[in-house]
Amino acid sequence: MKKILLASACLLALTGAASAADLAARHYTKAPVAMASVYNWTGFYLGIVGGGAWEDSNSPRMQGGFVGGTAGYNWQTGNVVFGLEADGSWADVSASASALGITVSSKTDALGTVRGRIGYAVNNVLFYGTGGYAWIDNKLSVSALGATVSDSKFHSGWTVGAGVEAFIAPQWSVKGEYLYRSLGSETYFGGLGVPVTTGTLNFHTVQFGVNYHFSGPVVAKY
Repeated sequence: MKKILLASACLLALTGAASAADLAARHYTKAPVAMASVYNWTGFYLGIVGGGAWEDSNSPRMQGGFVGGTAGYNWQTGNVVFGLEADGSWADVSASASALGITVSSKTDALGTVRGRIGYAVNNVLFYGTGGYAWIDNKLSVSALGATVSDSKFHSGWTVGAGVEAFIAPQWSVKGEYLYRSLGSETYFGGLGVPVTTGTLNFHTVQFGVNYHFSGPVVAKY
């Protein structure tokens, strides 16, 4: 009886081993490679911009802030990015001086630029230089004996500067830049027979912006 039981146990063991051998080998699946994001700066964008400006002169010195909008387009080839950008802002950049009961004030109500940009992109970060046309709308006022006369002029000139811009989301970027603006001289109150010539107006500006890129610049790379 013991021999029969032992033989049966051996037979079951052999049958189980054979069945296990018949099972298909487990298929090995390679873990997926992590997806990287490659940023392409080419495309159209719109944004908002704001900052501060101060005149490059001694006291009284025009200074204040501004806020507005911007629009531009980039072309990228390799790591080099070329671009065109225009911006316009409402401004409150002013100064005044008083003497002998007479107060003279100057206030820039609006300013803007049309510039070219060239930079070097390191994936989602762009370092660039910029330069082009600059303008301001300025008003000069003279007050005395309770009366005020004013005259507004449009000044044109040039600007040059540099900045850095970085994507913080697939279609959103933030930027910071410095611009030096030199605006040509204009003559105020010429029609009143008491012309006042301003001379060249030079401004330093530091501005920050947020841009929305319509081209969806993120490309998946494995």
